[in-house]
Amino acid sequence: MAELKTKKTAASVEAFLNAVEHDKRRADGFALLEMMREITGEEAAMWGESIVGFGSYHYKYASGREGDWFLAGFSPRKRNLTVYIMSGFDGYEALLAKLGKHKTGVGCLYINKLEDVDVQVLRELIRRSVEHMRASNVAS
Repeated sequence: MAELKTKKTAASVEAFLNAVEHDKRRADGFALLEMMREITGEEAAMWGESIVGFGSYHYKYASGREGDWFLAGFSPRKRNLTVYIMSGFDGYEALLAKLGKHKTGVGCLYINKLEDVDVQVLRELIRRSVEHMRASNVAS
């Protein structure tokens, strides 16, 4: 079975964010860093080369595949800010409707810049996802 490539590392989160070329994306990254630190009560860590994650949980699929992943996280990518909502988006339709300009993937929320969204709604979305993951008894 293939091993997961993205793992928690000892790399510096601040150095990673300071190296983001796009000024606005860098500033938004630091804003998300503080927001997620406050919401999760966890310190940030680098996961792989480009994801800032908070906390962790262990998962195991019926197939036998298992691993560790972050509870909440983000990545200031060239194209957009990717916010990882580990609980997925089921049940969050009302919040998403109030969020502002965004797109979603399975567990990814894509926004161009923080000023495109209602930051309080984003905070609530992240908070609920973290609560959901912790209540599922998968998060440590």
